[in-house]
Amino acid sequence: MATPTAPTSSTSSSSTTPTSSSSSLIVLKSLSILLGIFFIFLGVMKVTPFISKELHKDARKEFVKYSKVFPLSETLGFKIPSKWYRRCFGGFEIACGLILAVVPSAPLKRGVNLILVGMSLLSVYNHCLTDDKFERTSTALVLFFMTTCRLIVDFQSDKKLLFSFQTSSTTEKSSPSLSEDSQDSSSHVKSD
Repeated sequence: MATPTAPTSSTSSSSTTPTSSSSSLIVLKSLSILLGIFFIFLGVMKVTPFISKELHKDARKEFVKYSKVFPLSETLGFKIPSKWYRRCFGGFEIACGLILAVVPSAPLKRGVNLILVGMSLLSVYNHCLTDDKFERTSTALVLFFMTTCRLIVDFQSDKKLLFSFQTSSTTEKSSPSLSEDSQDSSSHVKSD
């Protein structure tokens, strides 16, 4: 008198996939919103003295140093004005932060994330070439690691969604044949 048991291996793997993908989506959305707000804050601080006059003045002084070590200035033979370098950098941070925090398009967010990773690397490069203290460089490093982590979580959640889609489509393809076999066997039993 053994009771029939259902196979647990297929059900347990399919039930953990949606949970883990939904938790990675929560992490992705929260990282997107928080990073977006932080980049908006940094961009506004660089473009205008609206948030803090002292921080804006400090950013202006720093970008004078950064414009001297801009990576393409020696190669292309031009010097970028520090005012425009600061304004463009801040404008890109504001635009990318808005897209990251508000726009729901995943491919657009991925592109913006890559731009922010590049901008964070440029910021670390600027800090290193101007011999800034680690306290100044640490913010750029943290932003680089956080944008990189957001990109990794984005790619992992894409893989999990793709895997769960493939698994569900494979299960759906195999399900009808099982139900047809069970219907055929039940019709044979009735005819006997």
